[in-house]
Amino acid sequence: MKKPIIGITLDEEKSGEYSKFPWYAIRKNYIDSVEKFGGIPFPLSHNIKKIDEILNIIDGLIITGGNFDIDPKIYGKSNSYSRNNKDLRTAYELELCKKSLIKNIPVLGICCGQQLINVVFGGTLIQDISNLNYKTLEHEQLNPRNQTSHKVYIDPKTRLKKIIKKRSIEVNSAHHQAVDKLGNSLLISSKSKDGIIESIESTKHKWCIGVQWHPEFLITVSDKLIFKDFIYHSMNY
Repeated sequence: MKKPIIGITLDEEKSGEYSKFPWYAIRKNYIDSVEKFGGIPFPLSHNIKKIDEILNIIDGLIITGGNFDIDPKIYGKSNSYSRNNKDLRTAYELELCKKSLIKNIPVLGICCGQQLINVVFGGTLIQDISNLNYKTLEHEQLNPRNQTSHKVYIDPKTRLKKIIKKRSIEVNSAHHQAVDKLGNSLLISSKSKDGIIESIESTKHKWCIGVQWHPEFLITVSDKLIFKDFIYHSMNY
């Protein structure tokens, strides 16, 4: 059977330590996780004009995380606590996600990728968890990202529960924003103890899941099961 080609969105920087010129970047473990479970990674440049051609090539899509926020104007809010918007990347990922869902291509959104899925479905975001008027967990964990930091509790009536087969799991955490108002045709599949939405999924697409943590580190069995199921459904797209 043909290995599925998995489109993976890239981060972008105008200049920095790596180069004095603009550059794309992706952590190696995104690539490694796709390869480990039988997919072929296909990094995607931010060329909106090429999206239709890309969608004729890929069998699955991973919308990756990154050190930036979606511009709040996109989901109808003023900017209160949003950091480091990346307009080109966001515009590209929004259009790519929308068109992937129209074709029913499996979509896995990771961290900012989950937030983008929610915005695509008409939802909004908490711009900064630390400014909520109640005490929350430390969602920007202080220990290394390849370690877990807190539990999430999974709704039993969800695809995520069918994949993981557990009611609670340990996850890592590296975000200051989160899903606020849930988008249309989405359901919440897990929350953390403080009520922050940790994963979402579409009720009308073949396979569309967003997770607020970073399963590409493959810290737990649950992380591996998410990637395994995603690749399986991409293979059968």
